[in-house]
Amino acid sequence: MLAVPLAAAQLAQSATGFVDTVMMGWLGSQTIASGGLGAVIFSFCLLIITGIVSAVSPLAAEAYGAGNREKVGTIVRLGLRISLVLGIPITLLLYNGGALLLLLGQNANTVALAEIYLRAIALGFIPALGFGVLKSFLSALLQPQLVIVTVVLGTLFNITANYVLMFGKLGFPALGLAGIGWASTLSLWSMFVALTVYICNQPRFAVYGIFRPSSHEAFPLEHRRIVGEIFQVGLPIGGLIAVEGGLFTVVTFSIGQLGTNALAAHQIALQTISISFQMALGISLATTVRVGQLAGQNDLVGTRLAGYVGLAIAALSMGIVSLAFWLVPKSIICLYIDINNQNNADVVALAVKLLAVAAIFQIVDGVQVTAAGALRGLKDTQIPMLIGIFAYWCVGLFSGYIFGISLGFGAIGFWWGLAIGLAIAAIILTWRFSTRKTNN
Repeated sequence: MLAVPLAAAQLAQSATGFVDTVMMGWLGSQTIASGGLGAVIFSFCLLIITGIVSAVSPLAAEAYGAGNREKVGTIVRLGLRISLVLGIPITLLLYNGGALLLLLGQNANTVALAEIYLRAIALGFIPALGFGVLKSFLSALLQPQLVIVTVVLGTLFNITANYVLMFGKLGFPALGLAGIGWASTLSLWSMFVALTVYICNQPRFAVYGIFRPSSHEAFPLEHRRIVGEIFQVGLPIGGLIAVEGGLFTVVTFSIGQLGTNALAAHQIALQTISISFQMALGISLATTVRVGQLAGQNDLVGTRLAGYVGLAIAALSMGIVSLAFWLVPKSIICLYIDINNQNNADVVALAVKLLAVAAIFQIVDGVQVTAAGALRGLKDTQIPMLIGIFAYWCVGLFSGYIFGISLGFGAIGFWWGLAIGLAIAAIILTWRFSTRKTNN
């Protein structure tokens, strides 16, 4: 089953941010609040641009299903070039992210620490995009196993490098929060290089010519058409991710103005649901690939069934995760901070409440992202983006503001707004897939 290795790969890949946040907690509540804010910005930018180049997945899957190997290779090559073009300006933006945070009203001390982390991890942005393209290629060919091995080894490397660079072991200087950022950058580069070397040295991938030199014509008409198709499919994907991720980012900024304790609790809960969301995202990616392949084969019944199976698996998986949030929240929170330290009592109490709310919307979050993945396999991305704008911002953010600010529920109110927005998205996106014609 494709969903299992892809979900595992997503979980392992997200462990970089999880490990970073956990180890930030070793440096204190202020560090986890500030560094976590930097991690949110990095992840937000990465998700948006990765969303755009993730168009490689449905397009390559459809071409593979149709038996067009040459087109598969061309799609992936162009995806890598687009990653580089888009990655350079975002890297510069992240490196100078402190100024943006100040403009957004964040505390100067919080910004100073967040900027330390951002400047260290910014150089890992481009290889992270390249890794995403190569992962889409292997997934489209139903070969995701090496992706799991790569991200697991990369995560182990990240943990080790975090410890060494944070505390100055093995002769290295103690870099603190900057060390966590540099460790992540090194980890992201190592994963991209490992996947590149593997693909280059496997004869079965040679037919696709992923790293083949460009043709004599600088930018042939067929390439221009494929680039246009990548952006036509990918921009709405990135837009939908930006809309959803933007909701969480704006909520983070809003909670940041409520104080350090509220922001620290929010970061703990947010990083926790980010981990579980990666499992749903992996299922969504697998659904995209299967729907895209079957659509390429004009198997209309199989296309519809693949989407429904993906939705069922996502709902069941996220439901199991919800039980952990309800039953053992403190066992999760203790991974980030010392729950027995009275200085952290307010953070722990609020984080427990936030995880309880998060447990409620885990299922609908899994369903909505998988429904979007199924539609993506049909290259239906523009309408889902508009659905996301309505559900996340018009409903989710508005209701979160009412509960959090107007009614005075603070961070908990904002999280209830998130739950409502995600539920609306799940309902509408599932309905659209169930009624959409599959003969795209």
